[in-house]
Amino acid sequence: MTKLFEQDLDVINVGLEKFTEDIVSQGAKSTQLDWAPPGFGNTEVLKALEIIEKPENMKKIEEANEQVYEVISSSSIFLTGYAPAIDVIPGMKENMILHAGPPITWDKMNGPMRGAVLGAIVFEGFADTLEEAEEVAKSGKIEFSPCHEHQTVGSMAGVTSASMYVHIVENRTYGNVSYTNLSEQLSKILRMGANDESVINRLIWMRDVFGPMLAEAMTYIEGGIDLRLMVSQALHMGDELHNRNVAGTTLLIQALTPGIIQTNFSVAQQKEVFDFVASSDYFSGPTWMAFCKAALDAAIGKEEFSSIVTTMARNGTEFGIRLASTPQDQWFIGPSQKVIGPMFAGYTEEDSGLDIGDSAITETFGIGGFAMAAAPAIVALVGGTVDDATNYTLEMETITTGHNPNITIPSLNFMGTLTGIDIIKVIQSNTLPVINTAIAHKEAGIGMIGAGITHPPVEAFQKAIIEFSEKFE
Repeated sequence: MTKLFEQDLDVINVGLEKFTEDIVSQGAKSTQLDWAPPGFGNTEVLKALEIIEKPENMKKIEEANEQVYEVISSSSIFLTGYAPAIDVIPGMKENMILHAGPPITWDKMNGPMRGAVLGAIVFEGFADTLEEAEEVAKSGKIEFSPCHEHQTVGSMAGVTSASMYVHIVENRTYGNVSYTNLSEQLSKILRMGANDESVINRLIWMRDVFGPMLAEAMTYIEGGIDLRLMVSQALHMGDELHNRNVAGTTLLIQALTPGIIQTNFSVAQQKEVFDFVASSDYFSGPTWMAFCKAALDAAIGKEEFSSIVTTMARNGTEFGIRLASTPQDQWFIGPSQKVIGPMFAGYTEEDSGLDIGDSAITETFGIGGFAMAAAPAIVALVGGTVDDATNYTLEMETITTGHNPNITIPSLNFMGTLTGIDIIKVIQSNTLPVINTAIAHKEAGIGMIGAGITHPPVEAFQKAIIEFSEKFE
């Protein structure tokens, strides 16, 4: 004990940060450990964990999670076609507009989603002007429903209406199908809340030329396009397939081209399509969302005791998650968060809308923010350093079930992507999933103004763990 007082102090502090400040001010060394009790000390959450962590319960959970992980990682998924939403999406109606995230009503929608809804109403011919469209939106004539409750995903506002063309993506291992709309490419677009004449005219061209051409092209591609193989290739080429899609778009248009040039559309129209695809690497972004959706949806209802997340989605007001083991109309919800990252010139953080979109399905599957180590160039868009990108990926290992052997990250010695977000591990470690995403202006009609990093609200996971624990009572 005497020798202890003769040595220089080198403290690890797990208490208030003020203790570290006091020690350092006196010339000693102190390392502040960022620690909090599981579930950030929430009493109900701790009671839920106590139930869940009983050995007999954990055995059931681990066995269930292994089965769900196997379903997600083993799914063989193909792009098989394109068609108007009304023709293929289950439950779609002429007057229905699908949106991103958990259920929401018009009065609670944020600026970007309202802007997208108004644009879709004009596009579908329910109103001639945006002013008239607002009256239609308020009137109850339009039925709003989450994309996720119709086997569909939509990036940012996620707005999908009846005559918009969508991808048809089939999980051939488990027999389910998913859908998503086409990329509008540019930053001033409907999914970001923009809705002026140029946006509507682009949507009309996509309905009349782009979508039909892709649909016809797929009829010449025997067997469809193997998306799992393409996802693996794209990660090896430097994409993470949420916000960086340079390789993914190159691979996808390469696969589509033999079909496109056989269509009955004119050479001039085909050139329009190729020029449009070349205008932005995001052309393939929705494709990977539908791929992830098809893999995750196959796990729904497979195992009663699985604690794995099958959905993370946000509507700009609320962030919702769903589990493999709970009814798929049951959402666990918390408030949408800010996205922190570089802004386009002329905009500040004050201009930003809150986190929005179904594109977090990529992180739910294990790519996107979970695979940033594969795409160091992503930091130029979302901020941070190359080391940050790697660390984000490695940190997600603490909250996932396993490594996907079919999709690997070269820079991490071909480690499989991290698959199966486990709400128990999230709560035990206080580690929230990382999401990289675009930032839309908070007001309708403007569009994308930046990109960055965000996380789900802890409240969603706390609600989920409390509900999940009731399975064992």
